[in-house]
Amino acid sequence: MEFEQMEFQTFCKAGSDSGLYRYFKEYGMEFFESLGLPSEKLRFHDHDKLAHYAKEACDIEYRFPFGWGEINGTHNRTDFDLRRHQEYSGRSMEYFDEATKEKYIPYIIESTYGLDCIVLALLFEGLREEQLDDTDSRIVFRIKPALVPIKVNVLPLIKKRHAWKARELYTMLAKCCMAQYEESGSIGKRYRRGDAIGIPYAITVDDTTLEQDTVTVRDRDTMGQCVVPIGELTAFLAEKDLL
Repeated sequence: MEFEQMEFQTFCKAGSDSGLYRYFKEYGMEFFESLGLPSEKLRFHDHDKLAHYAKEACDIEYRFPFGWGEINGTHNRTDFDLRRHQEYSGRSMEYFDEATKEKYIPYIIESTYGLDCIVLALLFEGLREEQLDDTDSRIVFRIKPALVPIKVNVLPLIKKRHAWKARELYTMLAKCCMAQYEESGSIGKRYRRGDAIGIPYAITVDDTTLEQDTVTVRDRDTMGQCVVPIGELTAFLAEKDLL
């Protein structure tokens, strides 16, 4: 099993380290909320017992269905890493500050994000099976458009009649956003497949498109539809933060 982790380290001067630590701690919480994870399912877990190198340490945890789990960790590692590297390598790790004309070994503020765990949290939060009526249901992945690989699904209503125009529209949209063209199966099944992988909007080409140069745009979350002139389509998508 492979574990994917995103990590960055910020170097600073002793005395500014605690302020920087608090900044990245709060930044992590704001980042997760911006992804769509609700604040009531997130919490800080400050470490009572610190590692020998740490001055301060905190995790951000998400409440999975199986319990609280860590998705981020922020640590004030002091100058331990660079001091030990200097000790064993014999090379100076001191930084010369041109402004103050002093040398010092920097402190390190480290913040790490578990990519696998974050994706799992987003799946738990957004992937649902909805009962639409007594006989019909759908699987829908409600995820922020900024996180979805495919922004729009271009669909011909009837393959034999509308495919050429739909492909033409797909070619146009593919130049400015991640678009997908699909013609297999009924229009209803194509809507459902797009919902299940989180595509925010489906753009359907039909007879009205050929006659009036408009398309039908369907919203993933509400399943509501609206008619948009092709000439205004890129502006419509830009307003939805899809370009």
